[in-house]
Amino acid sequence: MTVTRNLFPTRESIPYFYRLVFILLFFFLFSTKIQAQKNESISVLIVDGFSNHDWKQTTAVTKWILEESDLFKVDISTVPADSAARMAWLPSFDNYDVIIQNTNNIQNKKIKWPLEAEKALEGYVKNGGGLYILHSANNAFSHWKEYDEMIGLGWRSQDVGTSLEIDTSGNILRYGPGEGKGTGHGERFNALVQILNRHPINEGYPEAWQTVNTEVYYFPRGDAKKLEVLSYAYDSTSTQKMWPVEWVVEYGKGKVYNSSLGHLWEGETYPPAYQCAGYQTTVVRVAEWLATGRVTFPVPSDFPTASTPSLRANEDFLNQE
Repeated sequence: MTVTRNLFPTRESIPYFYRLVFILLFFFLFSTKIQAQKNESISVLIVDGFSNHDWKQTTAVTKWILEESDLFKVDISTVPADSAARMAWLPSFDNYDVIIQNTNNIQNKKIKWPLEAEKALEGYVKNGGGLYILHSANNAFSHWKEYDEMIGLGWRSQDVGTSLEIDTSGNILRYGPGEGKGTGHGERFNALVQILNRHPINEGYPEAWQTVNTEVYYFPRGDAKKLEVLSYAYDSTSTQKMWPVEWVVEYGKGKVYNSSLGHLWEGETYPPAYQCAGYQTTVVRVAEWLATGRVTFPVPSDFPTASTPSLRANEDFLNQE
């Protein structure tokens, strides 16, 4: 006996048929959306152009670290050296999820961003943007009141703002204007970064981890408003006291991250401070948090411990140039 099956839906099978089509369509659209989200990079703009540090290499290594994570697309805006061109310089900050500030005029305070660019950055952060102050960028722009508020603490003279110290119990000590000293640092050394406050950036980190050949700023000073210290370190080469290493600041609706990590001096090439797996992981996690308010980038297996630093091969960066 031959049985012929109806290849078309019958009246009884139509509800099931449409349910099946709907389910398949739903999963197709959902998976397409997830894939699109995975492929959508976080947009970052690095601003550079002048500094007493090696700003060109700092930008190059930072861009490489971020893009190696597959989370970011990084553009660069270099402030023109020509004074007339500099006055017309105005990046489109609002096109980016994160701005990384890598300019420093501490040795030549005549070099500044144009006022319109200053106001544009203020508005960008106030309206919810993310700002990353990269190492010596917190030395910059002592003339700029709103910048002091954005960075929270920086390299400032003894008579300026508030300075923060961490005592042996993890309490924050405050020095007012004229108290203590102006900002400085001793020799670079392998610093033990100790967690003061847990945060999405350092979630999963050990309570203390060792970074290499770094600077610990003593008496960092500034506005110090709406500021949370994330970590600190003992200054073994100078004051024998403990000072903030990383901190975050609320500015309007936006978020700012600032730290003394990330030193790269003239004449150095991809130095150990940048090879540090802890530093590289932190750069990525900071940028993701500034952009999204959360962190998905995992803590890697080679993250340093309190007793053991962790350096990545210098060929990783040098061979890609």
